[in-house]
Amino acid sequence: AIAANCVQKLAGDEMYFEYHDTLFENQNLLGASNYKAWAEELGLDGAAFETCTQDPAMAAEVQGDLSEGTLNGVSGTPSFFINGELIVGAQPYSVIKQAIDAQLNS
Repeated sequence: AIAANCVQKLAGDEMYFEYHDTLFENQNLLGASNYKAWAEELGLDGAAFETCTQDPAMAAEVQGDLSEGTLNGVSGTPSFFINGELIVGAQPYSVIKQAIDAQLNS
């Protein structure tokens, strides 16, 4: 999460989503050296990326996100809120649609 947030900070949303996809496509290869290599493959400056990932503020931001999720009942990923209703885990379209339809009809 820190690495992805740094890519977003250094290169913007479009690059963040490219990096995000790379992370998910290579979950068995996650690690600090690959985080940097993948950022560099996207054209980011490796030194700036490393400086960002070592910034305590970036770790605090991720910890804050985790704390907020925990306070709101999130216990796993993915998790979705549909008008305040929490749906945890990878769910089929029908479950999401049912929750949306219920909210629209209430």
